Amino acid sequence: MKENNNRAAITGTGAFLPAKRLTNYDLERMVDTSSEWIIKRTGIKERRIVEDGVATSDLAAIAATKALEDANVSPKDVDLIITSTITPDSLFPSTSCYVQKKIGAKKAGAFDVLAACAGFIYALSIGQNYINSGAMNTVLVIGAECLSKVTDYTDRTTCILFGDGAGATVLQRGNKRSHILSTFLGADGNHTDVLSLPAGGSKMPPSTKTLQERLHYIKFRGREVFKLAITNLTELITKTVTSSNLTIDDISLFILHQSNFRIIEATMERLKIPREKIFHNIEKYGNTSSASIPIALDEAKKEGRLKPGDLVLLAAFGGGLTWSSSIVRW
Repeated sequence: MKENNNRAAITGTGAFLPAKRLTNYDLERMVDTSSEWIIKRTGIKERRIVEDGVATSDLAAIAATKALEDANVSPKDVDLIITSTITPDSLFPSTSCYVQKKIGAKKAGAFDVLAACAGFIYALSIGQNYINSGAMNTVLVIGAECLSKVTDYTDRTTCILFGDGAGATVLQRGNKRSHILSTFLGADGNHTDVLSLPAGGSKMPPSTKTLQERLHYIKFRGREVFKLAITNLTELITKTVTSSNLTIDDISLFILHQSNFRIIEATMERLKIPREKIFHNIEKYGNTSSASIPIALDEAKKEGRLKPGDLVLLAAFGGGLTWSSSIVRW
C-alpha cells in the first residue's frame, strides 16, 4: 500500500550467542543454590558466557553482520548504527563506533542508547523515526550485552539470572515487510534504586571502597522488581494494543523481555493470553538485557513462528525504571 512506502520496516534480523554455557549445575558449585530452585523461581536452565578478552562490540558486530546478510544489505550502505547496551566496551567512544569499524560501515553515524533491558525498543524507536522522516534509508539497531562482566558470582540472588549475547535488526523504508505500527516508551525515575549498577559513574567514581564493597556489579531488589514489572508490563501491553485500535486477540505472537519466566507467565495470565502465543527462550540464555528481544525475534523468525501479515508485540521492562513496547506487522 502506498501509505506504507515511507514507514520503517524490519528487513533483516541476526543474533549471536557465545559457545560457552554456564548451567545451573555449574552455579551449584559456585554459590549456595540448586538447579531445581533456579528453574522454579526463574525458568532458567543455563546461560551463555563470553570467554576472557571478548567485548560487547565483538558480539554486536557478529549479530549485525548476520542481520545485514539477512537483509541483503552491504555495510557500506548503512546510514546509522544504534547499539543498546549497559555493558559498553568503554564509557566512550560508543560501542557503536567499535561496531562500525569491525563491520566496515564507513559512512554510518554511530551512537549508543542506555535504557537497560528496555533499551532495544528505545533504539528501535529512534531508528524508526529516522526512517519515517525520510532522513535515512538504512539503520542498524543492535542490542548487545556482556552481563557476565558485571555479575557478582558470589551473590546467589543475582548470578543465576544473567547471560551474554547480541541481536540485531536492519530497518529500511519502502519495503512491504515488517512495518512497525507503533512504539511506546516510558520511565519512572522514582525507582532508580531498585535495579542498578551503583558505581563507575560520576555519582560514585571507581575507588578502593567501591571495589571492596562490590558496587561495580548489578544490584537489585527482586521482590520489588517482580511486582513492578508485572504491573507495568500489563498496563503497557494494554495501552499499546488499544491505542493501535487492536485487541489482544489480533496479536499473533508476544515477545517479552526474557527477564524471568514467572514475570512473563504472570503478565500473560493477567491479560488472558494463551501460552501458544508466547515466545520464550529464557531457559537457554537467561536474562540478556537489551539483547533478549532481538535474539528472541530472530529465533522466532527462524523457527517459523512469524508468518507474513502476523502482528508481533514486543515489550520490555528494566532499570531506570524504564519500559517500552512496539507492534510490528510481519
